[in-house]
Amino acid sequence: MLLRCGDFQLTLARPLVMGIVNLTPDSFSGDGLAGDAARAIVRAHRQIEEGADLLDIGAESSRPGAIPTTVEEELSRLLPVLDALDGCGVPISVDTYKPEVMRAALLHGASMINDIYALRRPGALAAVVDSNCAICLMHMRGEPLTMQESPVYTDVVAEVLNFLHSRVTQVRTAGIASDRLVLDPGFGFGKTLQHNLELLRRFAELPLAGLPVLAGISRKSMLGAITARAVGDRLAASVAAALLAVQRGARLLRVHDVAQTRDALAIWQAVEDQ
Repeated sequence: MLLRCGDFQLTLARPLVMGIVNLTPDSFSGDGLAGDAARAIVRAHRQIEEGADLLDIGAESSRPGAIPTTVEEELSRLLPVLDALDGCGVPISVDTYKPEVMRAALLHGASMINDIYALRRPGALAAVVDSNCAICLMHMRGEPLTMQESPVYTDVVAEVLNFLHSRVTQVRTAGIASDRLVLDPGFGFGKTLQHNLELLRRFAELPLAGLPVLAGISRKSMLGAITARAVGDRLAASVAAALLAVQRGARLLRVHDVAQTRDALAIWQAVEDQ
């Protein structure tokens, strides 16, 4: 299986590690680097050295209760870092739902758009349809400001699948090829702890028509609810959750701790190869 990601062709024969670079002042994980492009660039290069297969850069927080950022502010945080990472050797994903930011990011070298709204916002689909970037379509109930206000599902896995199927159908109809698509069930986006655990338990049901599925669980509150550990102390829980997702078919892992995740995957792969 290959993922077309701008000028890159990524093989998904093994799980890929996507390192997170937050350019926000209010990241839930406490690693936001808004206003400090130099440190963000250093962090990005360190994650590449640690084995990140691609990077995911976000300049607007999507944590529960987050207040939207203006286009101008998001671009002012994002573009200097994108420009500095030109030619870094790995694809750069940009985490945004704004068409204006998508277009600018692609002009400045982004290879992937990671959209929490799954290209539902006006103009988003048009912003990417004629490019060759990869696209991550994520499920979210509501919007970041209100998504955690008593989310209810009859069957969370079935409802996530129905949503993703609808989005895949629409973007394919618009002309986006399947080899550009990644799916994300959206752990923590409009879901309770029990919803998140059910998604992880039944993760193997999530692939649609062979499309790769991304798991983004690193440091999230569901891990804190289980372990009673603060955000900065969730490394072991994050790695355990990543391995559970991989065992159930995840092809991409969006993580804060690249080196530790790669080490865990190396052990898992060695056992699988026997």
